[in-house]
Amino acid sequence: MNRMTAISPGAEAADPAALVTRLAEAARLAQRTLAAMPSAARAAALHLAADALRAATPAVLEANAKDLAAGKANGLSGAMLDRLALDDARIAGIADAVAAVADLPDPVGQVIDQSEQPNGLKFQRIRVPIGVIGIIYESRPNVTADATALCVRAGNAALLRGGSEAVHSNRAIHAALVEGLIQGGVPAEAVPLIPSQDRACVGAMLTASGLIDMIVPRGGKSLVARVQADARVPVLAHLDGINHTYIHHAADPAMAEAIAVNAKLRRTGICGSMETLLIDSAYPKAAALVAALIDAGCEVRGDGRAQALDRRVIPASANDWDTEYLDAIASVAVVDGLEDALAHIARHSSAHTDVIVTADEAAAERFLAEVDSAIVMHNASSQYADGGEFGLGAEIGIATGRLHARGPVALEGLTTYKWQVRGSGQTRP
Repeated sequence: MNRMTAISPGAEAADPAALVTRLAEAARLAQRTLAAMPSAARAAALHLAADALRAATPAVLEANAKDLAAGKANGLSGAMLDRLALDDARIAGIADAVAAVADLPDPVGQVIDQSEQPNGLKFQRIRVPIGVIGIIYESRPNVTADATALCVRAGNAALLRGGSEAVHSNRAIHAALVEGLIQGGVPAEAVPLIPSQDRACVGAMLTASGLIDMIVPRGGKSLVARVQADARVPVLAHLDGINHTYIHHAADPAMAEAIAVNAKLRRTGICGSMETLLIDSAYPKAAALVAALIDAGCEVRGDGRAQALDRRVIPASANDWDTEYLDAIASVAVVDGLEDALAHIARHSSAHTDVIVTADEAAAERFLAEVDSAIVMHNASSQYADGGEFGLGAEIGIATGRLHARGPVALEGLTTYKWQVRGSGQTRP
């Protein structure tokens, strides 16, 4: 008797590892069915899932209201509540993102490269699903849909473990998606949502080598740090979004102000939010730029020269340059030219997203070439650090490492490759 059938429900409740094992084993079996489905069938199933989510809007809103009430009672910050909150428009947007993923080109089976050797052997390297992907996330119910859609489209099983802050929302979204996927022929076991909020389930996922092929954490610094420290499974993650916007001396003032305010305050709780503003000492409208941020409701913490620009600037501590606020707070430093800005970013950036605002094309090109971040932008808000805005339909996360995938991770980042070799009877001498 295998472990799937040997474990009773009572034993699973007492043993999170047994629960994760059962779900992961079932997901591996279901993934084989999913990967064998034609691309058009997987796409059609996702459209049915999007339709089911739209139809379930009242139930999702009712569930989300419970999470919001609990979050307020537990003292969640305004930024965290904003991440958690759903309304008709946001649910419609989540469903539209699922449908958009369905319509994206399928990377599975794509020929990356091919060659023929003098002995007649033909080699092809093709994209294939990774397998079972564990998603561990906090406070963002949209991740339930994004992760499910991206994994299904790329032929992967998704083992989902959402945070307690969004437990009711996650369950309602997941139930709707599964209803549609089943109609489309996708096994429900391919996209399980772990029903327990026991934190030991996370530990069980991190050590499920051989059952889970990759872990993707989406959450705060403590969660991601724990995953990276404890995982015995490959991890695709970013730790912080300490993003910089550098206002070069040749920046257009109106553009600089619009980008800086939007980058910080459009949504302060997302990982693409600007945390540090660097202002060139030769930029002529520095005081107006700082005032615009403060007047828009942002607390500004600055170095000595930034404090001299506006009496409302609070002195920055050494820790401020390495802090992801995820709130209406920004650190501001005045730098002496592009070289100084590059040095500051090299010291303090988390390699997520960094921006230069300038009309000087040469300065912009140097910035784009030398800043070693996953996303580097010229004359655009860092709030565009989002897979949907990149035309990827949705993202499973933004990776800041240097292996496998980097930046917004969507369909291609959820595939690996294998070699196919075709011969005509060759034997090696």
